[in-house]
Amino acid sequence: MSATMLKVSGLKVAYGGIQAVKGVSFEVRQGELVSLIGANGAGKTTTLKAITGTQPVAAGDIEFMGRPIKGQGPWDLVKQGLVMVPEGRGTFTRMTITENLQMGAFVRNDNEVDADIEKVFAIFPRLKERRNQLAGTMSGGEQQMLAMGRALMARPKLLLLDEPSMGLSPIMVDKIFEVVADIHGRGTTVLLVEQNASRALSLANRGYVMDSGEITMSGEAKALLDDPKVRAAYLGE
Repeated sequence: MSATMLKVSGLKVAYGGIQAVKGVSFEVRQGELVSLIGANGAGKTTTLKAITGTQPVAAGDIEFMGRPIKGQGPWDLVKQGLVMVPEGRGTFTRMTITENLQMGAFVRNDNEVDADIEKVFAIFPRLKERRNQLAGTMSGGEQQMLAMGRALMARPKLLLLDEPSMGLSPIMVDKIFEVVADIHGRGTTVLLVEQNASRALSLANRGYVMDSGEITMSGEAKALLDDPKVRAAYLGE
């Protein structure tokens, strides 16, 4: 069995008096693609924010590569290889595509940044075609590609994707999921948070179902995809 890369134990997160995440526990092993699915408001994004240091943790423990990381800032976590593509993409709209990719490598101190930009362009040919275009003038799908490419520039050991298909056209959704599969196939461990349960579980090795701040189901992705409760709640059957 592969080593555990991310381990979340008893995680609780609150906004004021409202408990958004209620003692969640799960893990991601090296080389896996794990999907965390659930309806809007289930607590998925809050969980990712807590893991990546952008949301305070009320209780629980988070370990990455066998070391506790709770309370560390995003900057330190990126340097360790824990990188998130946030919901809403968060591109630098007044910078070019190339400049955005360079920003993704800001924590690095090596001479291979330009070579890695070319690797990103190989994954996203559309970005290469428009490398000097301002990010803010791109479509939502193109900005999602850029956000993913920028994250890859940090050379993540674990890539966290928060709702990468949200708000995109069906054709662009297909493209984004193809790229997620490609990134995983190249050896990057992935934690994928998605409302599109069918597509997410179709890609994943394992999955967790989150509802009202709690993990309610977990298991092999195919088993969850075939489970009548999951199909009724998240696949409209």
